[in-house]
Amino acid sequence: MERAAVFDVDGTLVDTNHLHVTTWWEAFRQAGHRVPMHAIHRAVGLGSDDLIEHLLGEDRDQDRDAELSAAHKALYGQYFDRLPALQDAGRLLRRLDQRGWRVVLATSASGAELGALRRAIGADDAIAATASADDVTEGKPAPEPVEHALELADVPAERAVFVGDTVWDMQAGSRAGVRCVGVLCGGIPRADLEEAGASAIYADPAHLLASLAESPLG
Repeated sequence: MERAAVFDVDGTLVDTNHLHVTTWWEAFRQAGHRVPMHAIHRAVGLGSDDLIEHLLGEDRDQDRDAELSAAHKALYGQYFDRLPALQDAGRLLRRLDQRGWRVVLATSASGAELGALRRAIGADDAIAATASADDVTEGKPAPEPVEHALELADVPAERAVFVGDTVWDMQAGSRAGVRCVGVLCGGIPRADLEEAGASAIYADPAHLLASLAESPLG
């Protein structure tokens, strides 16, 4: 039977979480909001609308959400030509592909941003499909992004592993019935990932690659 290795992208394969923190912080500042960077960091991994609601609350001026998202997109877009892949991210995807796993990305990125992330990883030949923000109505921590990735791979949940770096990833994977693997390179503490559903945790893609035989992806 086929197996699916589903990967989050930001903070898991590409070292972008702190770029998102900085650019969201600036977008909020320009709109007159003082939002602590540590709070933004914890919200990274949510889709733009959910991130804004999570940080500003339901009583905000929702008419300005699109303006905030556009500001963040423009600020973050300045880095598209130099997004840094995490060490061995591309090698990990290729190794899994060689071992018969269907590699699928499940990300809240889309469009030009997703293209920039894929260029940074440099392993398009190993990626079977991508579930992006354009493909779902609810982002993580809802299970829909992971469920859609499984549909694209045509693999049942019990034959899949989801790798991510945030609490939202672990919650989405767990709700989709998929075994979850956490990585620490996004900056979220081990205990938080374990509490959210991670069955195994590695430092980064290089650590997972080096430990592949003993990992849930072995």
